[in-house]
Amino acid sequence: MITTPAVTQYSPQDYRDREAIAETRHEYHNGDIIEMPGGSVNHSRIAGSLYALFEDLLDPETFEAFNSDLRLWIPDVNHGVYPDVMVIAGAPVLNGDRTDEILNPTLIAEVLSPSTSSYDRGDKFAAYRTIPSLCEYLLIEQSTSLVEHYWKTDDNRWHLEEIRDIDASVTLQHLPETLPLAKLYRRVNFTTA
Repeated sequence: MITTPAVTQYSPQDYRDREAIAETRHEYHNGDIIEMPGGSVNHSRIAGSLYALFEDLLDPETFEAFNSDLRLWIPDVNHGVYPDVMVIAGAPVLNGDRTDEILNPTLIAEVLSPSTSSYDRGDKFAAYRTIPSLCEYLLIEQSTSLVEHYWKTDDNRWHLEEIRDIDASVTLQHLPETLPLAKLYRRVNFTTA
């Protein structure tokens, strides 16, 4: 008789306990714990530039930007993830008594990697769309000048705009700012991507 090995399913609390002492980050997907790949120099430069742009441009009384150190909990799909950058309108809504998980991003941005781009465009975006507060999603290529800008319309549909020109800007629809691609990609070396 052939037996298959048992697949371990973890509770959210098991995941949180393991993550608190882990040396690398992991996502939680409804019982599965998935190690996150490391990022490249360009990935880090883009995420850092985007965070800095939000810190410089947004009114701190109305919006707050967070980097990938803060976990996002998505209750509808039982996921815990670390977006590259999030912006929250108003005060962060914490997940119960946790201080390391928030529930209410207005904008999420992910810097695309070859190993995660399909996931970021597909299943991850589907999970993000279950978040009631989410209105904008940015996918940023690191090997070429390209930002995919998704935003939710008044009738709860998602619209896509692709911005490729390094001299262009992303005009945010739910935040009162534009993001110049030249500043976003200011130290990125496309030849090493």
